[in-house]
Amino acid sequence: MKKNHEQLLIATLCGMVIAAAAGFAVQPAMAGGYNVDQLAQVSGVAQWDELNVRKWPAAYSRKVGAFEPGSHVWVERCIEAKAGADWCLVDANDTRGWVNSRYLTPVEGTDI
Repeated sequence: MKKNHEQLLIATLCGMVIAAAAGFAVQPAMAGGYNVDQLAQVSGVAQWDELNVRKWPAAYSRKVGAFEPGSHVWVERCIEAKAGADWCLVDANDTRGWVNSRYLTPVEGTDI
């Protein structure tokens, strides 16, 4: 086998391993969590910044939107993280995805 063919084969195999690992990495979204069903406000984010909304509950996941500080979002459910903060599935203004729970504060006194 020629050297460039060998390198191509190795690169292809590495790509397949990475793709398979990524498939397992997004499994926490299907993991058991806890229902919240409550309004929350984006907090702890600098006024010049925004809270990124992710496709899956992971910081490396694709960004699907963002919320400004002080925005109100509906929190559907959250999943427990073994390390770090929990991730919550939120929805507001046609943006739906996962955010880190440390940037959410429950809005008290709201009826559904």
